[in-house]
Amino acid sequence: MTYERDRNQLKNKPLKLERFDKFNKPKKRKFGKNIHKCRKCGRTGGVIRKYGLMYCRQCFRETAKKLGFEKR
Repeated sequence: MTYERDRNQLKNKPLKLERFDKFNKPKKRKFGKNIHKCRKCGRTGGVIRKYGLMYCRQCFRETAKKLGFEKR
């Protein structure tokens, strides 16, 4: 979160902000753990992507019955 905090401090200095953004912008990721987030809570670990669910395993357990999944 330091990028947002530092960027907020420079918002009144446009030239410094432009230079800051050029060299300090976080890299846009194409793959990896942080690409897929839970749609309910925002966690990035243990995300179930099958069938386009995009729930972490904890949220999936809470909502599985409502979604039509049953434990065998």
